[in-house]
Amino acid sequence: EQRFGVAQKERLKQMKKAVDVLAMSATPIPRTLHMSMVGIRDISVIEAPPKDRLAIQTALVPFNDEFIRDAFAFEIDRGGQVFFVHNGVESIYAIKEYLEKLLPGLRAIVGHGQMDERELERAMLAFINREFDVLIATTIIENGIDIPACNTILINHAERFGLSQLYQLRGRVGRSDRLAFCYLLVPSDRVLSSDARKRLSAIQEFSDLGAGFRIAAKDLEIRGAGNILGGEQSGEIAAVGFEMYTKLLEETIREMKGERIEEEVETSMNLGVDIYIPKNYVGEENLRMTFYKKIASAQTEQRLDDIRNEMRDRFGAVPPNVENLLHFVKVKQFAQRVGVISIVRDGARCIVKLTQSAKVDPNKLLQVIHDDPQIKFLPSGVLSFPLKAHGTEVIDVIEELLRGIAM
Repeated sequence: EQRFGVAQKERLKQMKKAVDVLAMSATPIPRTLHMSMVGIRDISVIEAPPKDRLAIQTALVPFNDEFIRDAFAFEIDRGGQVFFVHNGVESIYAIKEYLEKLLPGLRAIVGHGQMDERELERAMLAFINREFDVLIATTIIENGIDIPACNTILINHAERFGLSQLYQLRGRVGRSDRLAFCYLLVPSDRVLSSDARKRLSAIQEFSDLGAGFRIAAKDLEIRGAGNILGGEQSGEIAAVGFEMYTKLLEETIREMKGERIEEEVETSMNLGVDIYIPKNYVGEENLRMTFYKKIASAQTEQRLDDIRNEMRDRFGAVPPNVENLLHFVKVKQFAQRVGVISIVRDGARCIVKLTQSAKVDPNKLLQVIHDDPQIKFLPSGVLSFPLKAHGTEVIDVIEELLRGIAM
């Protein structure tokens, strides 16, 4: 599937409308993966690796003469061969001269897409027949190359490659029962862009076998999905934001399938309670923002517990302010499920505003009002009750009340 662009895929759709399509890819491109996640397309994942296959050891390394010499020497000394990926035809022969000078006696051959077809075929066959130690190539080797004797690959200027490209290139080695190595070479004198760092970090993190799906999901997170319908790579998503676009798309698809779409309530809560992640607990600002986003997007209590455990493992005991934040979000989630529009602390009282379709048990509500005459309920759906608690106890009181009247 990766070898087809958006234009080609749209052309195929126009050629025949009523036809089933099976797309196969080691790493689904973000748009296709997103289609499967929101239900437009079905997806099946093969995670079981071939027998005796080992995970490829992946490392990010500054371009360095000594390291490159050692990497080549190790692979050649154990009777193997090396891929050196340099995606620039105009300078690929200069790289060949550099490697031959760095490693005297090295048998090197070049392969790229601008070579004559017969010449390229001869070069590839000579390499397969072990006449050369290294194949210096462009991304022409990205797909379909299966050489079990080649178990080390060095990718020059790895920061210029896409995540799925890096995954495909890495897959050219480790195609036997021998441990393979992938070295991502980056300039030592240049600061990498934020997206490049994310891509290189992801390809290192997901080095285990069958990681293609997770890499594709990370690629979706980094690049976004683009405009899913039609040939454009960007559309209304730029105006409304990725998360809102995804939400609207999911609702539309469910509606088209005939599923019932329940009205979603975004509960606002203003309780005057300290809920934040202290700087002395999570020092890096970007990391704090990441955890705020994780907590805000958590959909279940289990997910909140997982986030709490992750923070405890990484930063130590969870401070009270963070516990307050997690508890606050848990109560807010429950309030949204019940159908609460807002919860506001007003001096010594708390005001809870309900939707008309709130999932409140009338008998339970009447019992609560009967037990405490100070609790008032107006026909407009406003529940008012005294708030004697202080500090974080306020959250507990509100949770107890909501659970006491919910269906």
